Amino acid sequence: MAASTQGDMSAPTMVTQMTDSASAPALRFNGVSMVYPDGTHALRETTFDVRPGEFVTVVGPSGCGKSTLLKIASGLNKPTTGSVDVDRTKVGYVFQDATLLQWRTVQRNVELLAELQGMAKVERRQRAEETIRMVGLGGFESKYPKQLSGGMKMRASLARTLVLDPKVFLFDEPFGAVDEITRERLNDEVISLFGRERFAGLFITHSISEAVFLSTRVIVMSARPGRIVAEFAIPFDYPRAPELRFDPRFAELAGQISHELRGAHS
Repeated sequence: MAASTQGDMSAPTMVTQMTDSASAPALRFNGVSMVYPDGTHALRETTFDVRPGEFVTVVGPSGCGKSTLLKIASGLNKPTTGSVDVDRTKVGYVFQDATLLQWRTVQRNVELLAELQGMAKVERRQRAEETIRMVGLGGFESKYPKQLSGGMKMRASLARTLVLDPKVFLFDEPFGAVDEITRERLNDEVISLFGRERFAGLFITHSISEAVFLSTRVIVMSARPGRIVAEFAIPFDYPRAPELRFDPRFAELAGQISHELRGAHS
């Protein structure tokens, strides 16, 4: 697949093409630029969208504005120029760190966002129990964060966001701090969640393999100020088996993205 410039919970019945080209974007960046108060020019005239049932991953050099995109989408930052179209009441955000409260159990941590939004106690408890099972943490509801591995903490973070039933899911390098095997297992779980929930996903990572495995589309950004320099459609069917990572076509596509990424550093 050539680049074009500018631009266990498996789901066995998922269709090959998950996106609906006629559907309105769930998230759209319109000519977004970002200059921080200290003068750092993070983003330059960035335009792209993410539709329901589409999983878009952004890769690029450190400091190119990848995480800034998520902060703008969530409303944590306001762009210097340009605009973002998204219903922020339907946005879920998974941070680089699990950000669990140490004095709360897994169950109470997963309920937290729903509690802050005023969801009724019975409903949030039921939703939390469902999402805890969904991410493979059944039986750990009464454990505290200090009793969990890094991968289990990230599962709890995913469950906490899923309680709100987000239509747009923002992932800010959530698996960068775990070992490779755990990372691959978490990728498998995200694929399953994507198949089940059909959200619009925007994922940030430094891992090309992770980007190819998860995505319907991969966007490559330039060095700061970040701008889109290449875009790849990922042709593999869903659900994606772990063995896909050893497919020669997977390696070829990862190599093409790597080539564009090396050019983006210059």
